[in-house]
Formats: sequence, C-alpha cells, structure tokens
Amino acid sequence: MVSRRRALEALAACAAAGAMPRIAIADTWPAKPIRMIVPFPAGSSPDLIARIVTEKLAGVLGQPVVVENRPGAGGNIGTGLVAKAAPDGYTLLFTINGPLVTAPSLYRHLSYDPMKQLAPVTLVATSPNVLVVDARLPVHTLRDFVALAKSRPGVLNYGSVGNGSAAHLAMEQLKAMAGIDMQHVPYAGFPQITTAMVGGQVQAGFMVPAIAMPLVTAGKLRLLAVTSSGRTGVLPSVPTVAESGYPGFEAISWQAILAPAGTPAPIVDRLYRELVGIIGSDDVRDKMRAQYFVPAGTAPASLRQTMVSEKARWDKVIRAANVQPED
Repeated sequence: MVSRRRALEALAACAAAGAMPRIAIADTWPAKPIRMIVPFPAGSSPDLIARIVTEKLAGVLGQPVVVENRPGAGGNIGTGLVAKAAPDGYTLLFTINGPLVTAPSLYRHLSYDPMKQLAPVTLVATSPNVLVVDARLPVHTLRDFVALAKSRPGVLNYGSVGNGSAAHLAMEQLKAMAGIDMQHVPYAGFPQITTAMVGGQVQAGFMVPAIAMPLVTAGKLRLLAVTSSGRTGVLPSVPTVAESGYPGFEAISWQAILAPAGTPAPIVDRLYRELVGIIGSDDVRDKMRAQYFVPAGTAPASLRQTMVSEKARWDKVIRAANVQPED
C-alpha cells in the first residue's frame, strides 16, 4: 500500500511538473510584438485579409501584430522564412494554399517542407475562383464556351499568373474534364492578365472574384461559373463548373495561419481560440465577404487534413497535365 501510494504521488508530481511550463507559457506569451509574414505583395488578396485579422488579433493579445510582406517565388520565399523561424510564437505565417499544397510538386529545390516544418493554426477563409471570358466572345454559359473551344482546337488562349499557379491548374483540370485544347499564356500578375483579356490577346481565365467582378460589372468580361463544389453565398446566382456539366470539379482558394513546427501547444491553442472569435465577429465577416471570401475558422487538425487532401488532389492534376517543376 505504501509503495503504491508513493508511486501515485510520484505520478501526480510528474504531471504537475509537466503542466507548469505549459501554464507559464500560456500566461506570459506574448511579451513582445508578433510578426505576421505574408508571402505576397501589399494590396494582394492575402495581404488584405491578413490586415483585417491582425488588427483584431493585436487587440485581444495586447501586443502589436505587424504584417510583413515577403513576396517572391509564388509565396515560397516568405513561407520558407517562417518554416525556419524560431518556434516561439513571435513569427507567424498568413498564406494561401499554393505554397502549402502545390509548391512541393512544382519546385525541385523547395527550401522547406510545409507538412514537417509548419504547424497549422486555423483556416481563415475560403473563396471560389471564377471563370471569366472576353465579353466579345459569342458565349454566355460554360457549355457555350466548351463548344466554342472544341470548334477551335488550340486556337483559344487562357491566361494565368504563372506555371503551376491556381489559375493554371484549375484550367488544366477543366481542359482534361471537358476534352478541350487551349494555349496557356503565363503573366506576371492579374493586372497583366486582365489587360490582355480586355485587349483580346487571351480569351479566358480563372481569377479571384475581387479582381474579376469590377470588370464583369463594367461589361468588359463575362462571368461563366464559380469553382466551388456548390453554389457560394458570395456569388449565389452564379452556377458552378460542377453543375454546368463537370461533376467533381472544384478549385477554391483558401487562406490560413500557421506557425513554425515546434511552437508550444499552449500558444497554438490560444491563437486558434482568439482567431475563431475574431473570424466569427460580424465586422470581420462583413469585410471578408466584401472581398468575396467566406469566413472559416477551423481547428488546427482540420487545417492539417485540408492540406493533406488538397495536396493529394492537386498532385494528380499536376501529373496529368505534365506540369514540369521549376528549379
């Protein structure tokens, strides 16, 4: 009995000792400003959403949360910086899906492993892409567009923001499912694509709604479909690619917050809890919807699963389209 009691006392002491660092970390963090690395330029969609969220996050944490733009290599430079940062809760990543799920298959010498070197915190928001065409084309539905492309194999051009970009892979997925042949024309960014489309150099492209919709409203581009699996609340009257004849098609953009792997669990847990409250607040939700984003706020484990499943799905598209990795 004595030995058993001593054993139980020893276990309790160990448990208490193990809990103390966790409690201390949760109580003392953050003690200084936090960097939120956005691996895309100022004014980009992830930058805009990051600033909406970090303004509120700074208020609840009691420390400045400073957005730091580190663009380059499709988001890989800034993402790699966070992957190699100290796991102390003072460097975080706000990024889109590309650097997390497609970059490992598109770059031969990627400087980081997103699955091993980054700890998911939460999925912040999702958004459908939209398929738009030159308004001068004689098409008003996706079925019309596919019929036109089939009647002119290899003649129509589509634009994207680069080899392996979300817009490129989404169109390659549609090409495979619809059995059409179009030429890919990569550009440096969406402003160049929209200029080329309005000017008639390219006839189609997948874009983020915030960029495409002003041109649709102005009558310069025509909106044919959204890429979500079901109709979205941000564009409820627009049919999906899936319901337009291609079931199973999906190509959404999403934005997430992650930390360096090894960041103490109490810090990740607190970040997640605070962020869920922020993302769920009415003013933040309204600001996100104004940018055509649907607020999310999923648990870290759910974001991890999203990364795994999205990587597997896009790997298939990359292989089928024979998209060659870059150095």
